[in-house]
Amino acid sequence: MGIKISILGCGWLGLPLAKSLLAKGYVVKGSTTSESKLDLLKNAGILSFQIQLEEHQIIGNIEEFLKETDVLVIDIPPGLRREISTSNEMTFVNKVKTLIPFIEKSGIQKVIFVSSTSVYGDGFPIVEITEETKPNPDTESGKQLAITETLLQSNSHFKTTVIRFGGLLGDNRHPIKFLAGRTNVENPDAPVNMIEREDCIGIIEKILKYSETSEQHDNWGETFNAVAPQHPTRKAYYHKKAEIFNLPLPTFAEDSESKGKIISSEKVETILGYSFQKEI
Repeated sequence: MGIKISILGCGWLGLPLAKSLLAKGYVVKGSTTSESKLDLLKNAGILSFQIQLEEHQIIGNIEEFLKETDVLVIDIPPGLRREISTSNEMTFVNKVKTLIPFIEKSGIQKVIFVSSTSVYGDGFPIVEITEETKPNPDTESGKQLAITETLLQSNSHFKTTVIRFGGLLGDNRHPIKFLAGRTNVENPDAPVNMIEREDCIGIIEKILKYSETSEQHDNWGETFNAVAPQHPTRKAYYHKKAEIFNLPLPTFAEDSESKGKIISSEKVETILGYSFQKEI
């Protein structure tokens, strides 16, 4: 029997990841919050579960979902878009806190947590960011992701590898569709940090394969930044994409210094030996 992977959150990334892993011989369990998606997962060959994480409880058979799992992939978005407030509402963090005792009880040894480069705030002057850079999030979702990373990686019952993906692209998903025709868009000279879904899946699979074959250097429990190596400016990139998609060009605010960051994925390429397949 193949290695058993449980994917908590079979959404935009989790479902194609599950299908790709199945094709490579893994046994895959997948969760969704929607009853209507259970058949979709089942028909793809995924052992499907309806699981809903809440702050103080989990709805669904989480014990069976985690049972006999070699690697748990946590791929649930924070769903938070507010700027950091003075409130103490740690909704996403509390959901993961509720999940952790079940992971401990299951005996799972390896976890992959899908995070985001939003744990790094934008700055001026614009500098290169590596995994050694201390997170300094400037959004609510980035703040809670950073706390959750620490929460998982500091747990001694299992080892958590964190993947910080940049802006997600693919399957007709592109931010130019929201920016087209807009005026006074900020930070025209800030570099973009994007990644195609195909590369997201490839990097997760590389981590899984690396952990299976690496006997001398167990890099489980590491943190990886994951964005494509191209970093054009926002203005150049979104103007080019607007033309490709035949959409009205956005106009940018040129009267202030641009804040931003350049995310380095060198560690993915050197430690994992991963080569990016798709240009952004």
